[in-house]
Amino acid sequence: MAEIVLSAPEAQRLLDAHRRGQTRLQASPDLNRSRVTVQLLKDGVLWPDGQRTPWEHLQTVAEHSNAVFVLTPQGPEPIRAYSPLTERVVALYPTSRAPTVLLSGIPMHRVQGTDPWRDTQAKVRALRPRGWVLDTCMGLGYSALQAAATADRVLTVEIDPAVLEVARRNPWSQPVFQHPRVHIVQADVATLIQSLPSGFFSAILHDPPQFALAGELYGQDFYAELFRVLKPGGRLFHYVGSPSTRMGRNMTRGVARRLQAVGFERIRPVPRAFGILAQRPRT
Repeated sequence: MAEIVLSAPEAQRLLDAHRRGQTRLQASPDLNRSRVTVQLLKDGVLWPDGQRTPWEHLQTVAEHSNAVFVLTPQGPEPIRAYSPLTERVVALYPTSRAPTVLLSGIPMHRVQGTDPWRDTQAKVRALRPRGWVLDTCMGLGYSALQAAATADRVLTVEIDPAVLEVARRNPWSQPVFQHPRVHIVQADVATLIQSLPSGFFSAILHDPPQFALAGELYGQDFYAELFRVLKPGGRLFHYVGSPSTRMGRNMTRGVARRLQAVGFERIRPVPRAFGILAQRPRT
C-alpha cells in the first residue's frame, strides 16, 4: 500500500469505532478512492500492509478539519508546500470527495454545493474534448485526467513547483503522473504558448487562478495565442466564476468581449460550469 492519506472525518470514524469496541472497520487510506479492512488494536490501527498508526496520531488528524495528512511513523504530516513564486504556502484542502488546493488561502475549485471532482466534470463535459487538448493550468490535474478519457492526448501546464509537489501526494491526482495520454510541463503557460504550433489543438480548457493572482491569463494578448494554437473549428472552455454574482457577470462580459476581439465566435456562457464556450471559425 502507498502512503496513507487521511483527513479529519476518516480519522474520527476510526476513533469512534475504537471507542465503541469494534476490532475491524472498512476504512479509506486514500481520501475515499478505495476501502480496505483495518484492525483496531489497543495501541492503534493496523493497515493491511503492516503499517501501524497510533491513536494519538489519528486524534491529531481529527482535530484539524481544514488539512489533509500523510501518516508517517513520526506522526501525521500536512500535505502542503511553500511556493517560491507566490511566497506563500500551497495546501491540500479536504472535501467530502476529492480535495482541492488552496492558493493564497483561496480554493481552486468550487466546493459549495458540489465537490472538486464534479466541478471539473462540468467543465470537461461542456468542452467535450477530442483530439489534442491543451489544459492551460494543471493544478491538481483533475481536468487533464478527465479530458484524457476522451482525448487523444492532453498537454497540461503548471507554473508552480509547489502545486506539483502537493499534487504528487494527493491520491486523486497521482494517476495523472502515470497516464499514458497526459504530458505534464512545468512552465509559465503565457510564455510556453508562444512556442506551440499554430492550429494544433482541437480543444483548450482554460481554468486560470483568480484574476488577482494571474491577470495576464485573462488578457487579450493571451487570448490571441489561444486562438492561434486552436485548429479551425476548435473549441475553448474558459472558467470565469459564478454567473449569479455581479463580479461573475462582469467578468463574463469582459472575457467574452476580448475573446470576440481576437476572432472567436459562437461565444456563449455555460452557467452550470461557471464558464464560457467559444469556437475558432472553421474557415
